[in-house]
Amino acid sequence: MQLLFFGTGTSKGIPVIGCDHPVCLSDDPRDNRLRSSVLFQVNEKNYLIDCGPDFRMQMLQNKITKIEAILYTHEHADHTAGLDDIRPITQKYGDMPIYTYKRVMDNLKHRFDYIFTTKNKYPSAPGVLPHIIKKTAFYIDDLLVTPIQVMHGKLPIFGYKIKDVAYITDASFIDESEREKLKNLSVLVINALRIKEHPTHFNLENALKLIEELQPKRAYLTHISHKLGFHKEIEKQLPENVFVAYDGLKLKI
Repeated sequence: MQLLFFGTGTSKGIPVIGCDHPVCLSDDPRDNRLRSSVLFQVNEKNYLIDCGPDFRMQMLQNKITKIEAILYTHEHADHTAGLDDIRPITQKYGDMPIYTYKRVMDNLKHRFDYIFTTKNKYPSAPGVLPHIIKKTAFYIDDLLVTPIQVMHGKLPIFGYKIKDVAYITDASFIDESEREKLKNLSVLVINALRIKEHPTHFNLENALKLIEELQPKRAYLTHISHKLGFHKEIEKQLPENVFVAYDGLKLKI
């Protein structure tokens, strides 16, 4: 299995439009971050978590031409706005299975009504196969996927565990019952927005405390804003098994 980081930035990406913060002006390519998304590559099949506004560029940059399914963490635009860009894939390979909460699916149906409609559908609109999921594990093909419910402020959202790898973004709190699903991981990917506390996201201190509690073999920080600092400077401060993810990073599990 391989984990490919499509994007590791927060909702504005890095650099932020009009930003003169030193991180936004950095010439280190690891400090340039598209909106957060990750691709699980298992048995030569691609399973995408979140399809944000940078999806088209992420597919092109990583030379990926097909994905088997999309799992959504929640409905915010930085995680969903790229849905229309699956058109070339669905036109070639057929309707795209998508998995998420009913609440999130209803939001997608409202925002992308022309994709979900069954009446007079525009011929080139992408095709989707909606699947409503809950907190219980489910299969995509023969791949077992375990949802991890976390809180994004007051909004319940999903992270996902596939085999012994877990991907969690936008979390600000994880209940003890859900933390049990995160024991004995080889890799934990967790959000760390910035240094200062935030009402709806883990900051660096929060993320490191969770990593210390769960004791994964390796942990990677994602959903990063420019306010966390330079990539090379952050990594110097981290425990030896914790790393800062960056766009295009590939992990062989």
